[in-house]
Amino acid sequence: MRMIVINGPMGVGKTTVGRYIADHHPGTALIDGDWCMDIHPFAGTRETKAMAVDNILHMAGNYMRCSACGMVVITWLMDDPWVIRSLTGGLAALGAQVRYVTLACDEETLKERWRNDRDCEWRTDGWLAVSLKSLPVFTATENTLDTGGLSVSQIAEEIMRAEEAQEKESGGYPPEDGGR
Repeated sequence: MRMIVINGPMGVGKTTVGRYIADHHPGTALIDGDWCMDIHPFAGTRETKAMAVDNILHMAGNYMRCSACGMVVITWLMDDPWVIRSLTGGLAALGAQVRYVTLACDEETLKERWRNDRDCEWRTDGWLAVSLKSLPVFTATENTLDTGGLSVSQIAEEIMRAEEAQEKESGGYPPEDGGR
């Protein structure tokens, strides 16, 4: 099973891009890590993050056993290296083929996206300051895609191009001639 893990700061567009990919690739499930740690008030502790990783892995395992599902997109802010290792290691232990990408952008793009997101309760000035402060962490992360100046569809297409290239490289696709 193919799994695409999308990381990045708050407001960069992880959920929007993940939803776009799922909507445009039949048989794709979307898991948003925020759903797996929806505690009120928010508690971003090591314990709650470990619980969220466990919840994500449980859902991913269930999707892997579902014949209607061929790919899973997981979106979540993962700024702790142990969270990334726990999640990607857990997915690999399930036998998933994991593609990991971090979305990043410049400060002005993040501020603009933040202002345009009217649906998320986290879009406060305080959380924007936290997100802006975290940008250097995400831009320095491996497999970072600079999304500044790109539309949702362009970001999704770039992720899928890289996913398909990785899939072909690993031998997951049949030969171009159908094996004849």
